[in-house]
Amino acid sequence: MSVEGKVAVVTGSNSGIGLGIARELARRGAHVAINSFTDNPEDHELAAGIAEDHGTNVVYIQADMSQGEAARTLVTRAAEVLGSVDILVNNAGIQHVAKIDEFPAGKWDAILAINLSSAFHTTAAALPLMRHKGWGRVVNIASAHGLTASPFKSAYVAAKHGIVGMTKVVALETAEEDITANAICPGYVLTPLVEAQIPDTMKEYGMDRETVIRDVLLQRQPSKEFATVQQMGGTVAFLCSDDAAQITGTTISVDGGWTAL
Repeated sequence: MSVEGKVAVVTGSNSGIGLGIARELARRGAHVAINSFTDNPEDHELAAGIAEDHGTNVVYIQADMSQGEAARTLVTRAAEVLGSVDILVNNAGIQHVAKIDEFPAGKWDAILAINLSSAFHTTAAALPLMRHKGWGRVVNIASAHGLTASPFKSAYVAAKHGIVGMTKVVALETAEEDITANAICPGYVLTPLVEAQIPDTMKEYGMDRETVIRDVLLQRQPSKEFATVQQMGGTVAFLCSDDAAQITGTTISVDGGWTAL
């Protein structure tokens, strides 16, 4: 069974990794709800463009993923508009870097809410819909930081470790059903946000582009190559395929060997 005709919700998906996943699922025939916290004409135009490119139904649904009720409403609204929710990709996330004793409490709360609690709420809303259909796939976008740690990223590391743990619980609770739950743990992925950081990092370190990428941004990524959003989308699509029907409760690292160190 492919994703063709399935309905997917991808949170935090009007740019970057989430958008790449949404595009790939649509390319493979899925109907997709993309999401962010904004509600601008260009958000809806983006959805319409993906739909036109791939001949599937694609809608944009605004939801503030820091609010639990809004996260649940995103799922129910997608089901109302597209007919069901078969695939849930929890991708929404934010980041802040600071020492623990200097970490703003508000930033901690926001990161835990968006990066972790939103996935709890969307999953709780989606599982009854999947059970009704007798099929479902939950894919949580964690991080290499869901398996290891870096200094100054306490909230992000805590949230991503939490996502990995919650993924295992969902897998165990659905183990006798045709529903799977897995987490993808990417390292550095070349997104527009990362691309925009490169010129400033070049100036900061006095290095050329290639040296900055290899020795600064990809210092911990042994392949010395970025993962791509297309690879992320392909990994999600694989986890939704019949070939992955017995893959549940685990993590797949797309990190160029980072967590092998």
